[in-house]
Amino acid sequence: MKQIKIALIGNPNCGKTTMFNDLTGSNQYVGNWPGVTVEKKEGGLKGHDDVIITDLPGIYSLSPYTLEEVVSRNYLLQNDVDGVLNLVDGSNIERNLYLTTQVMEMGYPVTIALNMIDIVRKNGDKIDTAKLAAELGCEIVETSALQGEGTGEAAEKAIKAVGGAAPKYMRFCSEVEDALTAIAREAGNKVHGISERWLLVKLFERDKKIAEALGLSEGEQAKIEEIVAACEEALDDDAESIITNERYNYIGELMSNAVVKGHTGLTISDKIDSIVTNRFLALPIFAIIMFLVYYIAVETVGTVVTDFTNDTLFGEWIQPWVQEHMEAAECE
Repeated sequence: MKQIKIALIGNPNCGKTTMFNDLTGSNQYVGNWPGVTVEKKEGGLKGHDDVIITDLPGIYSLSPYTLEEVVSRNYLLQNDVDGVLNLVDGSNIERNLYLTTQVMEMGYPVTIALNMIDIVRKNGDKIDTAKLAAELGCEIVETSALQGEGTGEAAEKAIKAVGGAAPKYMRFCSEVEDALTAIAREAGNKVHGISERWLLVKLFERDKKIAEALGLSEGEQAKIEEIVAACEEALDDDAESIITNERYNYIGELMSNAVVKGHTGLTISDKIDSIVTNRFLALPIFAIIMFLVYYIAVETVGTVVTDFTNDTLFGEWIQPWVQEHMEAAECE
């Protein structure tokens, strides 16, 4: 019986571990990814002897900036995955969809689990999942991993999607799309497979690890550099920023078409952030906090604790006890 491998991917703190535990129960295998200390968790899907769920490290993007990101993208690039279950925090959907746009370029069948839907409802937000699914070209299931809502359905949808068409990938502006076409022409058959689109975007972003992995010659890299530089000049920005802005512009369109925020006012956390990160107030606030920490630690509580430790705990209690036992030992 051929095993079906489903990769579970999402941002940190999106409820991914909770969902993994709910889907696999006690059928889990924990170890480390080869050559690194990053934890690797796999498990059999409950009720399915032929389905393996791999819990990839929580990441914000498929860029090579952290060890977790490198582990996740290398695993997906091995082409040893049958489908992807992308966990998206519905209460923080805009930030989470950034990773989704990248995952969809990898070419695998993707199912989105729109998690923390209970918090979305509590906040009064409304997400038109049908419209969002139509825009992205994949199935979306509303879930609450903490309450066990929809997790099984999401897994079943991910299994059903295996062998089907890959989801849509976003289209960049014409200048970038022309540059990607030119890069594909220069790279030739070295860029191929289901992840071709993602590889082209990474070459545009000057991802050295990908260029090395593809075995591009110095001449090919030089021509690709000319293409990227010309696009940067035309758009007056660097390549990575161009792609980042394009992604968020795309996500902004998705949000305006499918998401309605119930509470438009700032949360308490947002209000606090607006004060402590203010360009004029941040440094004075930091200085005041550091002074208070020093004052409390040295002049008040710290002094009391230090005096008690030195004079009472060790001076009056422990030292006499130690001396008494040492004298008793000498007498023996």
